[in-house]
Amino acid sequence: MTAPSQDRAEARMRGDEPGLGPEDRRERIGEIVLASEYVSARDLASRFEVSLMTVHRDLDELERRGLLRKIRGGATPQPSSLFESNVRYRLSTARAEKEALARYALAMIEPGQAILLDDATTTLALARLLPGIAPLTVITNYLATIQLLHDAPGIRLIALGGEYFPSHDSFLGIVCEDAIASLRADLFFMSTSAVNNGIAYHQEQEIVAVKRAMLGAAARSVLLIDHSKLGKSALHHLAPLSDFDLIVVDAGVDAEGRRALEDARTPFAIASM
Repeated sequence: MTAPSQDRAEARMRGDEPGLGPEDRRERIGEIVLASEYVSARDLASRFEVSLMTVHRDLDELERRGLLRKIRGGATPQPSSLFESNVRYRLSTARAEKEALARYALAMIEPGQAILLDDATTTLALARLLPGIAPLTVITNYLATIQLLHDAPGIRLIALGGEYFPSHDSFLGIVCEDAIASLRADLFFMSTSAVNNGIAYHQEQEIVAVKRAMLGAAARSVLLIDHSKLGKSALHHLAPLSDFDLIVVDAGVDAEGRRALEDARTPFAIASM
């Protein structure tokens, strides 16, 4: 190992990472932020031995790519009313809750049905279970689900095309909406980032448009949400809860969350953990 490369290796062992090019540095910054609740810009500047201004430019670019959210003094992967967390972060959160929701949803599906899944990490947990009850037709715009099921025995897979959005790992836009309009599913399972006062919300209009199209393309629609989504709001009104035939929430829901679901006057169920 040469002296410069040895110095860099020793720096990484200390938690410092100097000498990286701009893209490599941004990739590492993204990984660090996604693994944390909050990272300060000053800590990043010290870690990579660059100026604070350089770190802020890096964070601006990563925010533009939808990887993180800049806040005062640093960055976070946490969502807000305007920002949905990057798919890489969402895959790491509420895993037990998503698995409980998926098991409950699986019991609703019968072999031979056509199942429509959105691009939520919650419905990805359901997709992992579907080969066990094949034959099924599965329709989705989520690349992770497509890759998961593309060679699964007994699964007829219909991939919805459109413009690819890396921050969501999914296909969206007019092409996707038109493809949805040409299909009819028995069951649609979806999730969303916020539910409040009887309304499902989402931060991004492209996502909202596709989910609304999916709602119109299924005989029955089921909303799967972990309890952390209740009581939160986001920029775009997606749909009233009355548009769903059933809402399923995990057992972590508190009394206030139950009352909110009861007030929405839509059937709901609680999935045991």
